[in-house]
Amino acid sequence: MASSMTHSFERRDLLKLASGLALSFAVPGLDARGAARRGAEREKSLIIVWLDGGPSQLETWDPHPGTAVGGPTKSIATSIPEVEIADTFPRVADQLQHLSVIRSLVSKEGDHQRAMHFVRTGYRPDPTVTHPSLGSIVTREMPAAGLEIPQFISLGFNQFPSRGGYLGGKYDAFLVQNPEAGAKARQVAEDGRYQARLKNLDVVTRSFEKGRGAAARRTLFRDSLDAAVRMLTSEQIRAFDVADESQALRDAYGPAQVGRACLVARRLIEQGVRVVEVTHHNYDTHENNFSTNHRLAGELDPALATLVRDLVERELLESTLVLCLGEFGRTPHINRKEGRDHWPGGFSCLIGGAGLASGIVLGATDPTGERQVPDQPIEIPDLCATVLETVGVDITRSVVTPIGRPMRFSEGTPIDALQRG
Repeated sequence: MASSMTHSFERRDLLKLASGLALSFAVPGLDARGAARRGAEREKSLIIVWLDGGPSQLETWDPHPGTAVGGPTKSIATSIPEVEIADTFPRVADQLQHLSVIRSLVSKEGDHQRAMHFVRTGYRPDPTVTHPSLGSIVTREMPAAGLEIPQFISLGFNQFPSRGGYLGGKYDAFLVQNPEAGAKARQVAEDGRYQARLKNLDVVTRSFEKGRGAAARRTLFRDSLDAAVRMLTSEQIRAFDVADESQALRDAYGPAQVGRACLVARRLIEQGVRVVEVTHHNYDTHENNFSTNHRLAGELDPALATLVRDLVERELLESTLVLCLGEFGRTPHINRKEGRDHWPGGFSCLIGGAGLASGIVLGATDPTGERQVPDQPIEIPDLCATVLETVGVDITRSVVTPIGRPMRFSEGTPIDALQRG
């Protein structure tokens, strides 16, 4: 018997699937043979762990304990010699040798939405053009065949999910707010009432199409509905069902939603999905910065560390670029509410996999907080160019926008120090 939750999914989410899936399926995905491959010969994929709200570099990957700017945050040794991160990330510390740390990202955008656009696209907001996100570009430029679920999936609630911009809505991220909702979707598809409603809808659709031309007969709605049904009845949708994994592995990812999302992300990548974006919330710590970051680290540490370990053990990290960051960092100065404010002038990210060099630390911020510019500053466009080139996108190619304007995918230069020698 279907539960009320299943009814809710059926009414709301199936319509959402139908309205967006034809767009998501317009570019085919990685074929079954490609999905089965392991190691460097597998086609490249991208996982972005998005720390929404602007994570503090001082409470994550660039602590300065014992200084005026460091606050109470302590540090811990990592698997990269002589490199320390915040002590609230002991599991990430153990896996850090598989990644690299950038501690000197610089941006000119300190507003949440503008900075989010900049970091996700490599371009500052421009009222005359909407740039596509990195995931949208990768999805468009790296088509393959055989995928019955979307190629670009965003897991977790995201008020501003990644968009296709001038490439078009068919390259938007497909948003799945509940990472385990896909498992319920298959239950919906097998429900008798769902099948009856599909038949009734088919009668109405055929009546509309009768007597019209070929173009009208293949309506967007019909394409969308077919794609939704194909997804709901596909075996590939089982990638969302983490019940297939051992209890020990599920426990390792942690009980928080970000843990479930990271596990689903690995399963989706393994299935052949090209890009997965995982969102972890509430890093906007203008107040209670230290207690909030301690709580968030307790959720993110097992999720991110197990994701990296899982990719390594399954020989998927060589073909999967992992990027963990937010829209900017947090001020060295601690405000009166025990918080840190917006700081685009020197913040951190983790990056690795897909053939990039690992175990490298780039840049340094001033432990006194007096210098505004970090050592070896790295611009956002250069980070974005690195991501795109690493996964196989030709960043020099121009695309003509719908209004006839030629645009390059990136104006940045890939970071030489991250290239494997």
